[in-house]
Parts: sequence; C-alpha cells; structure tokens
Amino acid sequence: MNRLRKALCCLVLLCVGSAAAADAPAWRLDPAHTRVLFRVDHAGFSTALGLLPAIEGQLRFDPDDWSTASVEASVPLARLQLGDEAWNQTMLSRSWFDAGAHPLARFRSTRVEPTGAGTARVHGLLQLRGVEKPLVLDVRLNKLGRNPVGFRRTAGFSASATLDRRDFGLERWTNLVGTTVALDIQLEAVRSTDEANEENGDADPQHD
Repeated sequence: MNRLRKALCCLVLLCVGSAAAADAPAWRLDPAHTRVLFRVDHAGFSTALGLLPAIEGQLRFDPDDWSTASVEASVPLARLQLGDEAWNQTMLSRSWFDAGAHPLARFRSTRVEPTGAGTARVHGLLQLRGVEKPLVLDVRLNKLGRNPVGFRRTAGFSASATLDRRDFGLERWTNLVGTTVALDIQLEAVRSTDEANEENGDADPQHD
C-alpha cells in the first residue's frame, strides 16, 4: 500500500510539473543563433573543436519561475563543421556519428533546477546514435528583451555540459581522441508570435 501511495504521489507531481511547464510562455529556438561547440583532447597535442549549428526546437520559459521551464532541441548532424571536409565526412560515417542512420541528435529536458539569480541546472536526456542517456546542463540567462533587429522578444542563454562519448557507442580511437567531451552551448529563443501579441508589445524593463 505504501508503494502504491508513493507511486500515486509521483504521478501527481509529474502531472503538476507538466501542466506548469505547459503554462510557461512559449519560445522558438533561433537556428541562426543557437549552436553547440564541442571540445575534445587530440592525443595531448591540442584540443579539437567542432561546431554544430542550425539547432531547432521549442522552449517554455518564465523568467520569474525557472522550475516551470522545459526545452526540446534537434541538432542536424550533417551540419557538422570541423574545419576540414574529409574529417567532417569521417565523423559523420557509420563508425562515428552514423548520421546516415541517425541524422539528428535530440535533447529534451526532464527537470529544471534553479541555482541562483539567472542560473539553473537543466536535467534531461540526450539521444545520439540511437542511444539515450542523461545529460545535465549548467545554464545562465544572458539577456531577456527586445532584439533591436526585428524587435522580437528574445531570450539569450549560455550553457555548458560534459559527457563521455563511450556512453553513446563512440568507442573508437580512445588512445588518440579523448573520451570526455565538453559542450559549450549558445542559445537564442524568440517568443512565439501568438503569445507575444497577447503581451501587447510590452518589454520587461527588469531584463532589458
């Protein structure tokens, strides 16, 4: 009976959290200004850098209550930029990202934990190469206000995380390429048009 009560309580809390996230304002990720830079050791000689641009997705975000936030993002692996086309194709091959079979990496949040003024820890699941594993992002709100180009209400964030590539089946060349991958994320999101119109164009001076 105690187990049943605990299960019911967890279900109620999950439903309440989902409803709260749905009530938070809706934003659309701006693919022109949302990207991931990843860093990994190259045999001790240097740190290899890769860029994944053109990320798309949806954000639910109320700056006054981060606990109701949620995010879903899709990363098109074919847009990978390593500074050399041959290396791009090698990394997209079946031995590495296997982008032919799994063209998108996906992230979806499961819980947002506020950590301070304008910061939070976003717990979620990353899906890569058909494997889904937990990933935690440390997130900072950079600015919230009207973008002077286009005058759209915009939220800008920076985030960071680390992962072990072996968790996603990326197990080749561990003697040459580091297994710990650092992620630096820059994200901009614009308010969904319908909801933004409901605000009558009022900016929040506290965040501008």
